Amino acid sequence: MLVLVTASCSSGRAFTANTLDKGSKPNGEPTEISIITEFHTPEPPRPDNPVLKEIEKRTQTKLSITWVSPNNWDAKQSVTLASGDIPDLMKVSDVSNPLMQQMVRQGVFWDLTPFLQDYPHLMEYPKSVWESTKIDGKNYIIPSVRPFEGASFLAVRKDWLDKLHLQIPTTTEEMYKVWKAFANEDPDGNGKKDTYGFNMRDWSPILDNIFNQNNGKWKLRDGKLVDIVTEPGTRDMLVFLNRAYREGLIPRDFPIMKTSQAEDLATQSKAGFTTDTVLGLWRQIDLPMSTNPEADFLPLTSLNGVVMQSPGFLGAYLIPKKVPKEKVRKILSLMDYGASEEGASLAINGIRDVHYKEVDGYKIATKQADLDSISVSSFGKIFERFDKYLWAYAPGMPRNIYERNKKIIDERSKVSVDDPSIGLISNTAIQVGSEYNKRIDDMKTKVVIGKESIQAWDVFVDQLKMDAQYQKIAAEMNEAYRQKMNK
Repeated sequence: MLVLVTASCSSGRAFTANTLDKGSKPNGEPTEISIITEFHTPEPPRPDNPVLKEIEKRTQTKLSITWVSPNNWDAKQSVTLASGDIPDLMKVSDVSNPLMQQMVRQGVFWDLTPFLQDYPHLMEYPKSVWESTKIDGKNYIIPSVRPFEGASFLAVRKDWLDKLHLQIPTTTEEMYKVWKAFANEDPDGNGKKDTYGFNMRDWSPILDNIFNQNNGKWKLRDGKLVDIVTEPGTRDMLVFLNRAYREGLIPRDFPIMKTSQAEDLATQSKAGFTTDTVLGLWRQIDLPMSTNPEADFLPLTSLNGVVMQSPGFLGAYLIPKKVPKEKVRKILSLMDYGASEEGASLAINGIRDVHYKEVDGYKIATKQADLDSISVSSFGKIFERFDKYLWAYAPGMPRNIYERNKKIIDERSKVSVDDPSIGLISNTAIQVGSEYNKRIDDMKTKVVIGKESIQAWDVFVDQLKMDAQYQKIAAEMNEAYRQKMNK
């Protein structure tokens, strides 16, 4: 199985000892750095992981990493921030996280703006990413940089389509017909009606945007930001999913399923549609391929003529002010190493002749790579280099899949929609936005499962339109957008 080495976005700079030495201890002892982040591999890397040890050796550090499962990642961030017991380097999944934003303004985290120019590989991140992650005009955070294309979107079991003589869907109505076939026509061939059309992984944000032909909560219309919660497309999406729920095309217990449980339906060949990055889909098809070599999750290029573009980052890292200034420099040196060709390759591919062998420019993954959880979804969550095709490949992926993924990414770039609200902040949303979001999500779920009618949704939307505090969020977002456009 081949893993291609992706083309680097390097400017040709090498990672230098001078960069690495910034903030190092004068006695040559390794600097101890604590980190909390997420992982999306089956298991997190162990403390004795050979790649971890090699990173420590090359950066003169001693890393204590707390790896958090995606099942409780959001809750763990909230608990960690609220406790005040924050590691030296902490990842947050959302730069508009209300508690994090509040703590930044209270002086809990370092303003990194004066430091960053000393770290050339971090400065190779796209300018738009640094600009859109500023808070009050300053860089408090290190973006968890990711490609603009290849982000999480719907994917279909191509082998099931072929078996049932179905075409790749390009609209939501075509997709519904495929869901119905997958649920009723025994695509796995076991003689039982035990499969679903869609596993409902990350269903709301993706389907919201497909039905509204948008990216994010805010849609740009006539120069103004409009909340898509109040748009007809969101209503249409709820009607669509309620029909699917009543006809048994989606899991009845989806409201209480964890992310990993939704993925299990895909990995156990119980659902024909799932969502993930182009890269992450390889993880979800790995188990089905062990018993059926033809198993294949095909990432859709678009649906209803739209696919969402990534903002170029997926979360961000912060350094609390309790960390001494010289240690801040050492942490930035560590992250700069991770943004170099050498550091990023070590994190993603592992150690040559241990985790891969290189043949004709390709990295051939070994079994040890899986055993040591070497992936973009583990160490690649910390040590990150901007690469257009980062989401095109994964350890163990054959060349034809990699080439197909690159073509899909290129095709997506022609129709992808960016999020007009990236980098915009509403102070009211910081204070009360999470409460509204919970009410909205709860109401959506109730309508999908039939606990509330679509007419009840209409009443709910009318109430939001009359809610002064909720409308204040829209006003503040539009003012932030106006200021951004007038710069």
